Amino acid sequence: MSIHEKKTIKMYLRPIDRDGLLAFAERGRENPDRRGTNLVHTVCEGQYRTLSYVADHDPVVVDEPLHLFGQDTAPAPGEIALSGLGGCLAVGITAVATFKHIRLSRLELHIEGDVGNSAAWGAGGAPRQPSQMGFQAIRVKVEIEGDATREELDEIVRQANYFSPVANSMRNPIPLDVSLS
Repeated sequence: MSIHEKKTIKMYLRPIDRDGLLAFAERGRENPDRRGTNLVHTVCEGQYRTLSYVADHDPVVVDEPLHLFGQDTAPAPGEIALSGLGGCLAVGITAVATFKHIRLSRLELHIEGDVGNSAAWGAGGAPRQPSQMGFQAIRVKVEIEGDATREELDEIVRQANYFSPVANSMRNPIPLDVSLS
């Protein structure tokens, strides 16, 4: 091989523990109504900049862009929500691929969300109903490669979407209680 010939090197993404995944799935079959609780403590620094603390991790910083009166120091709340969706779908895709013995070499998600806030958070904007605010449409395009056919990869993405806790939270109405503590 000459120095000008290209050699293709295929690297796979770091795998997850398949045995642990199967044990987790078994616990779900044994107790389908089992629930976990995610805990977040959010503190406002001023203007719209907040720090959300999760366990012992560095805080997740949230802000608003300048045109929405923030400091533009971090993603906006809706962008953080879409990030959660992307992360959850990536987890599901990885889990389903692992379950099916398919190794992935690339996984990227491109997420767009059309959001409405003409009510200005209820601070004097247009009179709106809750269904007219927030995300009105979300689009996710998945770039995925691995040792599988396009049809198999499409089925992995479809299955991960169907079972995604975050995607289903966005798709389905859920009880939400916001009150003074």
